Amino acid sequence: MTVLHLRHSARGLIDRGSLRALGLALPLLLTVPSMPAALAASPAPAGSPVLAEAAAPANSRLDAPLFYQLLIGELELRQGEPATAFAVLLDAARRTRDEGLFERAVEIALRAQAGNEALSAANAWRQAHPASLPAVRAQVRILLALNRLPALGEPLRKLIDLSPADERPGAIAALPRLLRGHPDPRSALQLLQSVLIPLADSPATRTPAQLALARALMQAGQNAPALALARDVSLRQPEAPGPALIALELLPELADAQALLTAYLAQPKAEPLVRLSYAQWLAVRQRHGPALVELRQVVQALPDSAQAWFQLGAVLVEAQERTQAESALKRFLELQDRAASAAARAKAPAPDETADTQATPLGQVLVDEEARRGDEAMRHRALLLLSQLASERGDYAQAQKWLEPLDEKSQRLEVQARRALILARQGKIDQARALIRAVPEQRPADALNKILAEAQMLRTVERWRESRTLLAQALERHPQDVDVLYELAMVLERLSRHDEMERHLRRIIELKPDHAHAHNALGYSLAERGIRLEEAHALVERALELAPEDPFITDSLAWVAFRQGKLDRAEQLLRQAYTLRPDTEIGAHLGEVLWVQGQRDAARRIWRESRDRDGRNKVLRDTLARLKVDL
Repeated sequence: MTVLHLRHSARGLIDRGSLRALGLALPLLLTVPSMPAALAASPAPAGSPVLAEAAAPANSRLDAPLFYQLLIGELELRQGEPATAFAVLLDAARRTRDEGLFERAVEIALRAQAGNEALSAANAWRQAHPASLPAVRAQVRILLALNRLPALGEPLRKLIDLSPADERPGAIAALPRLLRGHPDPRSALQLLQSVLIPLADSPATRTPAQLALARALMQAGQNAPALALARDVSLRQPEAPGPALIALELLPELADAQALLTAYLAQPKAEPLVRLSYAQWLAVRQRHGPALVELRQVVQALPDSAQAWFQLGAVLVEAQERTQAESALKRFLELQDRAASAAARAKAPAPDETADTQATPLGQVLVDEEARRGDEAMRHRALLLLSQLASERGDYAQAQKWLEPLDEKSQRLEVQARRALILARQGKIDQARALIRAVPEQRPADALNKILAEAQMLRTVERWRESRTLLAQALERHPQDVDVLYELAMVLERLSRHDEMERHLRRIIELKPDHAHAHNALGYSLAERGIRLEEAHALVERALELAPEDPFITDSLAWVAFRQGKLDRAEQLLRQAYTLRPDTEIGAHLGEVLWVQGQRDAARRIWRESRDRDGRNKVLRDTLARLKVDL
């Protein structure tokens, strides 16, 4: 489309009464990237006289033909013609070589989901500006979206070359993430190797390139070579945290990974955030004892890290260290509030600042939004945990107060179920059940989730028969739902209806053979009743295969051994489980094994520790009553 044709098109649009559209477009032209600063003015020629009081007005590069061309492009876009708008603005970009116009053309094509056109604009942009980092980034982004792996090699190499020296290690480290989850991991690995191997041969980029290669190998399922590369970097730079993070991701598949990670964390200057990541890994696997050791070191090294205090508090709750948990979670809230206030003050404009400030880059906006959501999720969880702690010690008013700041639109059932449990613990069962049932149902699954929440609430306050009735009704409507079957089996066990319980657990195993908890529950129940111990052992062993190192399953395996008279084996397994997770029920079992072995003082010590954590635990109470032990 020529400039002459554009002029006539503009007259035609205006003559047909499109003055309103023109009025909307003019402000846009003054603000969107299609009117970059480079076009608005040209610098004064070298040697021009400069006035002492004021600079001479700059000459505009925006002549009438270009103005009309930009105007038509934006008008066409507003009137739902992105193809025409793209063609007009790309033509303007090619003529002016203005990067802002190239970026605008790419943006229009991407919004219209026209990948080939977007790539054409990005290629033209790079041809006009071979050393433009934004142009290369746009080209890489589009090629990734179009899954054009063979064409990505040169742009990725150029992306690294053009990155500033201080940003180059980060750019190299980001390369594997670009292709994470690619449907053809082998081809993705070959591409990354073609880019990274030359960088690994250069001393300036060797370490980040080797670590990036290790991640690329991991993504392709080649874990052993990945760990070997990480170990090579670690031997050369023991203080580098990258190899330890790679080793952490390879746990527990490779035994050598643990050694590499442990060696790094043993250093006095080990990065606390690596230790925090390891602690989170441990906590997810219910290894709360070791996790607490790591987390206490983290908060000592980073006393102002809100995330570290949150993780410490959450694990302390699971470890039943309630007083310390409450202090840690309150510290988290205090630090988060302080950070929010500081951020608000930093964001507020100074009195002499104008409102026309530069917009935050899109990438930073996305990072900030992700961080904000993460902070909100931690705060939400912390308030729920603080409410739980207050409820468990009988301070129901404070428990309700902790829930007040929570937005009911976010995970409302979870919040209302917690409020219901507080009411139920005060004996207000009808109100509690009504509260859960009043939660709106926005998805088909919500109705069943409400039934499960109500049943769990009734089970927590030991209303076994009411919970059974509710779950039996749910099972009639959802006969193959494993969650309903499992909840009902747990209630039936407490009602001593073992035949029904066993039938439901076997049904779960039939429906979902990898359901570790069903195998464990059935095996433990058989051991607890002292029957079919060989079968019980096989069931719990299978559960442990499905969930390795789970301390509760290890406890069940120990209980089977105890019933079989294998006291040394039972003690060994229970000490292992108790170290990983010092739970009251595991402590009750360990104490009984020690008691039977004649280690009475050690048994009393374990029982006292367990009582301090949860003196109301039924297994502990029954154990002490059966053995006639007074602590």
